[in-house]
Amino acid sequence: MADQINDGSGQNGEAPAGISAATPAPEATSSSDWSWATPRPGQEPVEIDTSKPSIARVYDAAIGGKDHYAVDAAVIAEGRRVSAAGVDSARVNRDLLIRGVRYLAEQGIDQFLDLGSGLPSAQNTHQVAQAIIPEARVVYVDNDPIVLSHGRALLAKNNCTKVLTANILDVDEILNHPEVDGFLDFSRPIGLLMVAVLHHLLDEEDPAGLVEAYKSRLAPGSHLFVTHFCNSFPEARALQNVLVQSLGRGQLRSREEITRYFDGLELLEPGLVPLPHWRPDGPVPEPLDHSGLLMIGGMGIKR
Repeated sequence: MADQINDGSGQNGEAPAGISAATPAPEATSSSDWSWATPRPGQEPVEIDTSKPSIARVYDAAIGGKDHYAVDAAVIAEGRRVSAAGVDSARVNRDLLIRGVRYLAEQGIDQFLDLGSGLPSAQNTHQVAQAIIPEARVVYVDNDPIVLSHGRALLAKNNCTKVLTANILDVDEILNHPEVDGFLDFSRPIGLLMVAVLHHLLDEEDPAGLVEAYKSRLAPGSHLFVTHFCNSFPEARALQNVLVQSLGRGQLRSREEITRYFDGLELLEPGLVPLPHWRPDGPVPEPLDHSGLLMIGGMGIKR
């Protein structure tokens, strides 16, 4: 998909409705359709800081999206100088998200909590799940306000989908929020998605303890779905450094560390594997390049 370059403004050079730029906007890599950002009656404009990259927008740039700025695209350009295929792991991760949500819906899971969901793209969690179970309920959680702006468009069209702006570290705030508690039924199985999010938590933020806190609230039959950067090849460390320097966070972890997230759960086949090897739709070309090796993922069920 070819990106259009503009100045991030709306018609007549004004800021798009619903967005209040914290600083003068740099060049934006975006479509000219800003209708998703238009606030509904009674909604406040969402302030977007365009002076520095954000995790959600950088990921959008990595998968070929159109809702990011030049400052975000610069992070991807730097990553490609280290390993172009490694950056393409974002697309591989997106493909796995689709396969994983489809698998969960096929098992009868009809409610999903998607933590660190990022910006909407083609085939989002709610679209994949609701194609199989039309009444499936989905809550997206992200701390980037631009995700909320996109979420307003979703909410206007889909009463089975909610979007919450929150930090995933605030477990009680999220699980007790009216957009979550009461909308999702925690007495029944839930699909808990932590896809490409835990590697943005620092060691001192205790990601394993955080996962445990969420797991403790899940009913039997619930599933945990995780993907994570892994220190599986030498250039991976250099890619981590790009993230740390640009975003302030990004953490490779070992297979053993990532396996800990599934403590107390039954790890489903094929286990914790490179993303292309997790229930692929067809033959997987071998050997895997950096796009297939940078991240590993798996799914566990609470019995």
